[in-house]
Amino acid sequence: MQLDVVSDTVCPWCYIGKKRLDQALAMHGGDNITLAWRPFQLDASIPEGGVDRKAYMEKKFGAERAKAAGNTIRELGEAAGITFRFEKIERSPNTLDSHRLVRWAGTGGCQNEMVDILFRRYFEDGEDVGSHDVLLDAANEAGMDVEIVRDLLLKDADKELIRREDALARQMGIQGVPSFVINSQWVMVGAQEPETLVRMFDKLLAREAEEARTATS
Repeated sequence: MQLDVVSDTVCPWCYIGKKRLDQALAMHGGDNITLAWRPFQLDASIPEGGVDRKAYMEKKFGAERAKAAGNTIRELGEAAGITFRFEKIERSPNTLDSHRLVRWAGTGGCQNEMVDILFRRYFEDGEDVGSHDVLLDAANEAGMDVEIVRDLLLKDADKELIRREDALARQMGIQGVPSFVINSQWVMVGAQEPETLVRMFDKLLAREAEEARTATS
């Protein structure tokens, strides 16, 4: 079963969804499931270098709504093992380069780890994941070749590919993240509970097994 998770590296619900997915895969065992992370930019209009996060959030949601949403996310995050430290985040970055790094990490066999690293660095450490220095540190933490990553970041490598994948997700009808796309056919939107994901895995893997038996009988 192919499981593609469409997410953004600065989406707190995606971080919660990642933790819940990890729990689900541990509960299920993850057998016969191939996992890949796909890009989605919640706001591609943010300029290179990012913007002041507090001003950005208040303009987008209003001060009171932003504060209330942050409190809700903190509570759910704690239940998932995340300590959100929104007060440490100074910049809201453009996430294009972080998505490029996630893609390259897939080639390096450490994509799932890289997604975790970027979420942690942004939401718990307050680091700017639009900064090349932070992305290079993340690459080093994941065991990637930092000099190769540095060279790729300085070029336009895969920028258009990321934009096309983002556009494809929207063409599929995805408007919110995280979204779980199974075998390019079924989509579940939102940070699903681990038990819900396990039931979905069991149901679809059973269907695949039945279809395989039918095809060979």
